[in-house]
Amino acid sequence: MPGAGSRGPSAGDGRLRLARLALVLLGWVSASAPSSSVPSSSTSPAAFLASGSAQPPPAERCPAACECSEAARTVKCVNRNLLEVPADLPPYVRNLFLTGNQMTVLPAGAFARQPPLADLEALNLSGNHLKEVCAGAFEHLPGLRRLDLSHNPLTNLSAFAFAGSNASVSAPSPLEELILNHIVPPEDQRQNGSFEGMVAFEGMVATALRSGLALRGLTRLELASNHFLFLPRDLLAQLPSLRYLDLRNNSLVSLTYASFRNLTHLESLHLEDNALKVLHNSTLAEWQGLAHVRVFLDNNPWVCDCYMADMVAWLKETEVVPDKARLTCAFPEKMRNRGLLDLNSSDLDCDAVLPQSLQTSYVFLGIVLALIGAIFLLVLYLNRKGIKKWMHNIRDACRDHMEGYHYRYEINADPRLTNLSSNSDV
Repeated sequence: MPGAGSRGPSAGDGRLRLARLALVLLGWVSASAPSSSVPSSSTSPAAFLASGSAQPPPAERCPAACECSEAARTVKCVNRNLLEVPADLPPYVRNLFLTGNQMTVLPAGAFARQPPLADLEALNLSGNHLKEVCAGAFEHLPGLRRLDLSHNPLTNLSAFAFAGSNASVSAPSPLEELILNHIVPPEDQRQNGSFEGMVAFEGMVATALRSGLALRGLTRLELASNHFLFLPRDLLAQLPSLRYLDLRNNSLVSLTYASFRNLTHLESLHLEDNALKVLHNSTLAEWQGLAHVRVFLDNNPWVCDCYMADMVAWLKETEVVPDKARLTCAFPEKMRNRGLLDLNSSDLDCDAVLPQSLQTSYVFLGIVLALIGAIFLLVLYLNRKGIKKWMHNIRDACRDHMEGYHYRYEINADPRLTNLSSNSDV
């Protein structure tokens, strides 16, 4: 058939061309191969591809005391009795948990590595035994956003702990969330006794928080369960970006020295479980001036007397306090458990009658003064003879002295005696 005859020569020519091409390729490969038995990836594309697929880059090592997940970019070194930060942390780590260990000091550059831990965003150091955090402890962590130091008995928190070794020249910290819950040291570890030690502890924390401009980007700060009695003056002055502030479960008795005026972005302020008795008009006015703030005040021992009138009126009008319906009186006894929103101005009075405890104190003071007076009179009675003799001696001395003055007066008053005295002098 013509079609078959026409296809036969073309098919044979194609097979012949393929055979010749195969021979040429084999000759080129054999001619280009080096004399050495080791193949050269630079001259052989096949060898280059084979070597690239057979030798992938080695996986990052994981510290022996830790558990690592490269997929989740997480390293956990939990309850391993570590005394320091592991030196061989993988550079891919984004979330690092170093909790429940035995570290007592966090030195400067504790996380300095080569290559640096540039991707580390969340660092949890809670539940260790940290007593000291040195200046520049968190340097070389440019991506750090969340830091948790809770449940560490800190006795020395450097003023430059979050600001680098020198706050005046170091860049602002990248921190956005700082958790410092329950970092107060035990009472026997505080300096100068309990009250003075607490004041020193509050000042130490305040100094670290307002050091330079280091924490101007901080949006969340937790200081719960630290036994604070007062908020140090200007504690919040250098935290203009703050949105969430947690001061729960402290011992705050007043907010007189705290200023919230600069916290224009503040959204949540938690003051539950403190010792607040009344809030003054200056504090209420500052809260009312913040556009987005919500203040939580439950479980405080409010004293419902005449000083509470302004606060009660403010609570009835404001929407700043979401839990205001749960606020109740703790004192005086007759007002206990009454809701603040249920009080009228007639209910809020300061009784002229002294409280029973104060009456008892005055009675006790009167008894003590009477006893001292009785002892004084008894001493006078027992020494009455000596006192009488002493008084007679004083009387005689005074009489002699007065007689001398009288004699001189008589001489000066008589002209004859005066002339005689003058002649005798001559």
